[in-house]
Amino acid sequence: MTATEQELLDTLLELEDAVAHVNADPKPDLMALFARLDALTVAMPKDAPSDLLHYLHKKSYQKARLFLQGQDPEAGACPH
Repeated sequence: MTATEQELLDTLLELEDAVAHVNADPKPDLMALFARLDALTVAMPKDAPSDLLHYLHKKSYQKARLFLQGQDPEAGACPH
């Protein structure tokens, strides 16, 4: 995993945690996280995995996280 991919994964996990605590006081700054994800997406090299780039450009952040964690983003919730 490249340094940029690791930073992406860390930011995606941070976003998931922030969304889970969206009713906290003070509210998490989701816009800053989205801005960081946009900047990291732009920083990805053109030879990055095409599936990952697709997920990031479509803002399919859960699929991007699964991809970076070595899981199949297209598998769905049903294990059968």
